Amino acid sequence: MQTLKPINQELLDIYSDYLISSFSYTTATGLSNMLDNQITHDKITQFLSVREYNSKDLWLLVKSKVREIETDDGCIIFDDTIEEKPYTDENDIISWHHDHSKGRDVKGINILNNIYHNDNGTIPLGFETIRKTEVYIDSKTGKQKRKSPVTKNELFRQMFYQALKNQVKFLYVLADSWFSSKDNMQEIVDNEKHFILAVKSNRLIALSKSDKLEGKFVKVNSLKLEKGETTRCYFKGLDFPTLLTKQVFKNKDGSTGILYLATSDTTLDFSSTNTIYQKRWKVEEYHKSIKQNTSLAKSPTRTVKSQINHIFASIYAFFKMELLNMKTNLGHFALKSKLYTRALMVSFNELRKLQNA
Repeated sequence: MQTLKPINQELLDIYSDYLISSFSYTTATGLSNMLDNQITHDKITQFLSVREYNSKDLWLLVKSKVREIETDDGCIIFDDTIEEKPYTDENDIISWHHDHSKGRDVKGINILNNIYHNDNGTIPLGFETIRKTEVYIDSKTGKQKRKSPVTKNELFRQMFYQALKNQVKFLYVLADSWFSSKDNMQEIVDNEKHFILAVKSNRLIALSKSDKLEGKFVKVNSLKLEKGETTRCYFKGLDFPTLLTKQVFKNKDGSTGILYLATSDTTLDFSSTNTIYQKRWKVEEYHKSIKQNTSLAKSPTRTVKSQINHIFASIYAFFKMELLNMKTNLGHFALKSKLYTRALMVSFNELRKLQNA
């Protein structure tokens, strides 16, 4: 078995600090210039192309902090995000993906993330880029398209298994409805963990064990659940009971939204189910931070290897910002704002010196 070359920790720290400090595009040339060419452009480029850094590498970097803050009732949270790359050539990871928040396909890199969260902090555990390596001709349009040989739900389970293998302490798995398949639910329960997952309104459930045995299933949205109520049910294809709740809320446009939540922890009530599920929002904050605070989308790298390694460094930079958050009690955006203010001060003073020379 070939031994993987270890990560150059010094260069990783320099590059990730550069990603945190930067307010524009991040390039090997830019970093080298900032360091007065003490580290050459070629050395940085080589660092980004030695090999692909992955979730196992990330775990080795965050493991000690996870061990320090983890609790038995912690959560692991899954979600994916798209780093748009509209002007970069397509390859195995830059392709067209459906963006559910925009309701249309966008060109970019689709990243599935897994983070650990409890009251002590938020730490990234793993990531996978969706690789559309198989090329085919769409029978309807006749156009060439790409697809991945592995589904997101399969990757979800692989990352869940890895968290178990790494002996991370957690009780709940949180995710939106795209990851609430019966296979995911079954695997979580089989491994003695609980899920709280959003589910689509057309999922089929039986209202009792006898109804399930007789094949009497109804759609989730047919239930007359009131706010504050839970109902015990059986999802089609699963043998264990599940609690179902319904949230009703107002969207930004004034329309009414409905969110159905399913949990395998039948000891929970409506309030506790919703309170725990609210922690899923931490993964949205995580995505926002890596995009705006650690330069996820600000790299012009063009090869698959360097693109993945930039993503890895951006995620590691988030971890470093979280360590600062724990130390200073300043959130990621407050930290970034503080750096920006200091950068303006240095720039302003340098301009004055030049004017007065």
